[in-house]
Amino acid sequence: MLDDERQRPKQQPSENTTLVGRGARFDGKLTFEGTARVDGELFGEVRGDGVLVVGREGRVRAELHVASLVVEGEVEGTVWASCSVEVHTPGRVRGEITTPSLFVDRGVVFEGQCKMCDPQQPEDGS
Repeated sequence: MLDDERQRPKQQPSENTTLVGRGARFDGKLTFEGTARVDGELFGEVRGDGVLVVGREGRVRAELHVASLVVEGEVEGTVWASCSVEVHTPGRVRGEITTPSLFVDRGVVFEGQCKMCDPQQPEDGS
């Protein structure tokens, strides 16, 4: 069991937890189930059926395909979230977001575009 239980999304006991810890760097394609937390650096592509949490120290530059995204650190890239995206202070997001639900705290930085629709639906011409 991890000692750090602060501000984690609710999860079932049987769910998997993936961690890219502070000081760690991951380059490539990450696939996860359940919850993944990034407190280090992650570059590439992320696919998961659960919640991706980017902690205050976390830095992600990637194409993200997740159910939910919670950002307190920095995310740059393209985000497809089938359930929701939350950006909390002092979070920073640069890029494109497609999600049916978006929450942005006062004081965050968001530079880019957001489509509020079901990311599972094909775009025009697809």
